[in-house]
Amino acid sequence: MNGALVGILAAVGVLLLLAMAAIKIVPEYERGVVFRLGRIIGAKGPGLFVIIPVVDRMIRVSLRTVTMDIPPQDIITKDNVTVRVNAVTYFNVVDPNRSVVAIEDHIKGTSQIAQTTLRSILGQVDLDELLINRDEINQRLQRIIDDVTNPWGVKVTLVEVKDVELPQPMRRAMARQAEAERDRRAKVIHAKGEFEAAQTLSDAAERLEEHPAAMQLRILSTMAEVTDERSSTLIFPLPMEILRLVDTLGAGGRQSGPHVERA
Repeated sequence: MNGALVGILAAVGVLLLLAMAAIKIVPEYERGVVFRLGRIIGAKGPGLFVIIPVVDRMIRVSLRTVTMDIPPQDIITKDNVTVRVNAVTYFNVVDPNRSVVAIEDHIKGTSQIAQTTLRSILGQVDLDELLINRDEINQRLQRIIDDVTNPWGVKVTLVEVKDVELPQPMRRAMARQAEAERDRRAKVIHAKGEFEAAQTLSDAAERLEEHPAAMQLRILSTMAEVTDERSSTLIFPLPMEILRLVDTLGAGGRQSGPHVERA
């Protein structure tokens, strides 16, 4: 009896182990790629499904988006400037079967191709383009990496250049360039302001010359403003015609002076 009982318990234990090996539960964000005698039969899941123990082998594949940092790369740009660039890439598996069959480790493979593509693309652009056209460069990186990883069943959704580290001499040169550019803009704006002010004064002078009465009113207005300020000094502006008349009379008097006749 004891031997029969032990045999029954052993059989039940084996059945339980086989059942546990046969029943698989895969969450929503995963798929189970099943191989039967070494040949792929497809991806299973999500949920509960049954495989044949010993005959079938299952590999779990995550479908969630992977956020992977690209290690900093020392890159020489097209204009021979050495920069240190790091980036981040986002990708996910869209075909579990190919991600298992086509490549041994799709995460490592995507990381390596992202590093080599980053060095290749940034080596073809100038430093100014790298700093200004960041969005266009990100799109180029995404397209190229995605074309390479597509046969692996991996979709690269986004590549972003995070930081561009410049050498200290280049930073100082760029700071001097920016300062010189700001000085140039300030001088240009000041010159434009002076030009507009001179143009406005010229137009005002022409208008006052056409209307002498307006000139007299302007003089009276200025005198009233000076008086309101309670200044101890009062300036009386004289029209230019009076000054010209005085100058003419003075010149005439010098010419009509007494002449001494010589013997």
